[in-house]
This record gives sequence, C-alpha cells and structure tokens, in this order.
Amino acid sequence: MLPGAGPWSGPGSRGSSRPLLVRRRLLIGMLALLAAIAAAGGVVAVATGGEGEQAVTVRGPEGELIARVPLDGDTFAVGYRNSIYRTLAEERYRVLPDGRFELVELAAEQVAVLEEYYAVPGAPRPSPPGDRLPFVVEPDPSRPAVFDDLHIAATDLGERTLFVPGSDPVPIWQRVVTEDPSVILDIEES
Repeated sequence: MLPGAGPWSGPGSRGSSRPLLVRRRLLIGMLALLAAIAAAGGVVAVATGGEGEQAVTVRGPEGELIARVPLDGDTFAVGYRNSIYRTLAEERYRVLPDGRFELVELAAEQVAVLEEYYAVPGAPRPSPPGDRLPFVVEPDPSRPAVFDDLHIAATDLGERTLFVPGSDPVPIWQRVVTEDPSVILDIEES
C-alpha cells in the first residue's frame, strides 16, 4: 500500500472526493517518477554516447566544419611534424564515455621527441609491428591530459593529420585555407 492510501476520515473529510484526490496524487507521483527515470535515462544516454554516431570533428575558429570522421571504436590520433626535431610524432587519444578524450600514448620517429620534447618519465619502447611510427611511450601519469576539445595550429610546417582507425588519414593542414591556422578538434555526436 502506498503511504497515505488508508481510509480518509476525521474532521473535514469529504467522503466521495477521496478517490479523485488519491488518483490525482497517484498521477502526480507517477509523473514525478517518470520524469526522474527520463532524466536519469538522459544522463546515461549522454554518458554512453546516446544512440547517435560519434565523430571526430575539426572546426575553424568561427565554427566552420573542416573535417568530420566517424569513430569506429574509441581511439584516434593527431600526427604532426615536430617543429624542433623536424620528425613525425603522434598524440594518441581514447574517447571517454562522457565525450571527452584522453591522451593515452605518444609515438615518434625519434626517441628524443618522446624523452626530451615530451619529457615522459617512462622509457620509450619499440612500436608493435604495423605501427606508423617506430617508438611509443605512455604520457606522464602525473599530468593527465583530458580534453573537452583541443585547440591546435594546422600549419604547413606542422602538417597536422587526423588518424581515425578504419578511415583514410585527414591532412588537416591542407584543408585550412585561411590566414588563421587555428582549429578545434572535438568529439561530436550526430
């Protein structure tokens, strides 16, 4: 029995209007319960990516779409030519359930990029067979890098390229045709 669903009696009791009041209270209670369930479901849908397809997007500083690559999994990488060492490197990310993304691995042609430029505490190791670059290392765990979005410069010097498993590489630096090479990398849901 629901709380307060017992017989209605005492001073001021209205006799036959009791069932109507009970039905109203039950209806209000049910609506509140359904609203709470719907709100919780919405939070779960947002946290798990909902029903839509997630994609890595690259937008210009004014919000114009430069690239959109659907995710087939939860990883992607941004490759570039390091301006100091002039060799290729990659920052590899994993998409989190809430739509943010986390730096999980660094890769490079030269060990010096990983040891000196990124100053990682762990020793770089040879990449597994088939990797695009010969050396990899985990980022510094004392400095977690989790992003809502990532602002990067897509210059000709840096040759920024987006890598999403199952898709062709996207040379972002070739698609930015404005004087401002700033781009914003994000995870969006359709």
